[in-house]
Amino acid sequence: MLETIRIDCPYCGEGFDTEADCSAGDQAYIEDCAVCCQPIEIALSVDHEGNLLSVRAQRNDE
Repeated sequence: MLETIRIDCPYCGEGFDTEADCSAGDQAYIEDCAVCCQPIEIALSVDHEGNLLSVRAQRNDE
C-alpha cells in the first residue's frame, strides 16, 4: 500500500514527492530531503484500514 506524498522540506522549503508505506501503520522515520539532503523526520498517522490520515515533516535537530 504505497502512497505518494508531498513533503515540504523544513530546512530549504522546497517540496518533493516521496512514497509512504501505509500498510505498516503509524510510523516515524528519517528521510533526506531530495533537494538539500538534510535529514527530515517524517511521521505518518494511518487508520486501521491502512488509509493515510496525516503526515508531519519536521527538522531532525528540533
